[in-house]
Amino acid sequence: MSQSFRWGILSTGGIAKKFVRDLSYLADHEVVAVGSRSQASADAFADYFAIPNRHASYQDLVNDPEVDGIYVATHHPMHRRDAELAMNAGKAVLCEKPFAMNYADSLAMVECAKKNNVLLMEAMWTRFLPHILRIREIIASGVLGEIISVRADHGRYFPLDAEFRLFKPELGGGALFDLGIYPVSFAHMVLGAPKTITAKARKAFTGVDGQTSIIMEYESGAHALLSTSNMGATPNRAVIAGTKARIEIDRTFYAPSTFKVIDCNDMVIDGWDKDYDGLGLREEAAEFARAFHAGEKESPKMTHADTLSVMKSINEIADQIGLVYPEFIM
Repeated sequence: MSQSFRWGILSTGGIAKKFVRDLSYLADHEVVAVGSRSQASADAFADYFAIPNRHASYQDLVNDPEVDGIYVATHHPMHRRDAELAMNAGKAVLCEKPFAMNYADSLAMVECAKKNNVLLMEAMWTRFLPHILRIREIIASGVLGEIISVRADHGRYFPLDAEFRLFKPELGGGALFDLGIYPVSFAHMVLGAPKTITAKARKAFTGVDGQTSIIMEYESGAHALLSTSNMGATPNRAVIAGTKARIEIDRTFYAPSTFKVIDCNDMVIDGWDKDYDGLGLREEAAEFARAFHAGEKESPKMTHADTLSVMKSINEIADQIGLVYPEFIM
């Protein structure tokens, strides 16, 4: 019999709303509390989703004894602050991606989890989706042969608004951290940490990156060719090419999608049809609750080492393209 899990939601923005809606597909998950920086915001969110406990501060939320774990849904410059607040209160934490704004902060968060002996997991929801889990099985089977390249892009159009978070430096804006994290994490999942990285970018009107292209090279000789943009919509597809076969993942590769396995004679030999309701955010929640009830402190599907490795690459890319942020508003 499955065990119930009681969620506390830290922040009331758009991703928090999407997460709570998708939890409705899980019968054994309950949102029991929400915390915001104002009582009015907490009450509005709680009223909409029928959440019993509503708190006017994040501190009060993490101190709520009815909460098993905290979903940190603030902007990424605040992730370390808010995750550590929860972990220091003894709460397990599912922290939205990108995990933090740099490798040093990410490492500090992992060390905080170890110090408090609590579960900590990055909410890189793509890693937990059914089609991605099947792709990992196919890769492990060896049917692709030696993997020689990975291609993935994530580009979306947003109106040019200096106050919108993807363009605002104070909120960690830019294509790389918010959108590019998906193809970078995907390449890491398939090929691991790269040997070298080369990155080029076009700046947006606020100084953050508006378009970034990345080449990752590996000890095996494989390449990952990645791109991201917040200035225009791109196909948002991915391809894993091997010496014997390739996997083509349809739009949108990082969300519930379809894929085909195609051999060297262009024959389809395997695939996946999309038969999925909801957004898919619940898959990370289900894995988080499983790990929590099992007494695990990290998920084998997205380990601390995985998160730190991805963040190290993100740091290197940011350095190469001159992506520098002001002091964050905490």
